[in-house]
Amino acid sequence: MFVIDEPATATTQPPSVAAAGDAPGRRPRRRFSKHAVVPYLYLSPALILIVVWTYRPLLQAVQLSTVSWNLLPDSPMESVGAKNYQQLFELPALGDAVWLTVVLILGLLPFTVIVPVIVGFAIRNLPDRTSRLYQGLIFAPFLVAPVAGAAVWRWLLDPGAGVVNRVLGTDQNWIYDTSTAQLAIIVITGWHLIGFAVLAVAAGLAGISSDYDEAAQVDGATRLQIGVRITLPLLSPTLVFLILMTILLSAQWSFPLIDTLTQGGPAGATTNIYYLLWDYGFHTFNAGLGAAAGLVLFLGFGAVAGALVWLSERLTFDDN
Repeated sequence: MFVIDEPATATTQPPSVAAAGDAPGRRPRRRFSKHAVVPYLYLSPALILIVVWTYRPLLQAVQLSTVSWNLLPDSPMESVGAKNYQQLFELPALGDAVWLTVVLILGLLPFTVIVPVIVGFAIRNLPDRTSRLYQGLIFAPFLVAPVAGAAVWRWLLDPGAGVVNRVLGTDQNWIYDTSTAQLAIIVITGWHLIGFAVLAVAAGLAGISSDYDEAAQVDGATRLQIGVRITLPLLSPTLVFLILMTILLSAQWSFPLIDTLTQGGPAGATTNIYYLLWDYGFHTFNAGLGAAAGLVLFLGFGAVAGALVWLSERLTFDDN
């Protein structure tokens, strides 16, 4: 038998090295890279601010809701457990405040959803300069400070020399009458918010391709059918966003107007949940009860926000 030797130039890998490098199922070691840390360095300032200004006060509110304290630095805090929550749910003013908040939200939805959609469709086909002019005019009230706007509206709604009563030919005391005070707050708040809502709807319409309209027109669809059956479903994520903002922030947006015009009156006719929370904390000096009301409000609106975000994701997924 003849044995053919391998050429001298051929090199073989040592068995130990081959076993270590080619072992099946073994992951290579990851080396530390400074480039992997860079994104976290950019995020760290925002994360620190969120922890300091959001999560730390939230934990402090949880702790404060279990004590009785009158906000005086030299006054001791007395632990009361869940007594503040029990007292909160037994207050008759809480149910009235929740109902007034619901009325406020329902009253603002036409200003933040229905009217902006109508205006958005009306100015959609206008030339760019004209459309921007209308958007700027409608957006202008949103730039007015709430306190300054409240002062102007107090003069407009004055029962004696107010412009509104002169135009309507009445002497109605819009702000200090229990039957009209909530309506006045809704109209003034809606006047502030309608510009922001129109801008959001216009941005949503701008993101919808015109190919849908052209294809529907080829099939013989009218403009009304295109708007109702094609454009509105495609605009649904924007509408859900506006509804979410109205539900979560309506009471907060109306707070400076209520504090300037009515102070929650007359006879509690404009005391919504946000103003009631502030009243408990800074008028009655019951910090524990105010913190408990704030946490209940946080959890309630958080659940509503979660449901609406889930709905928005579903609608977005269906559209895609």
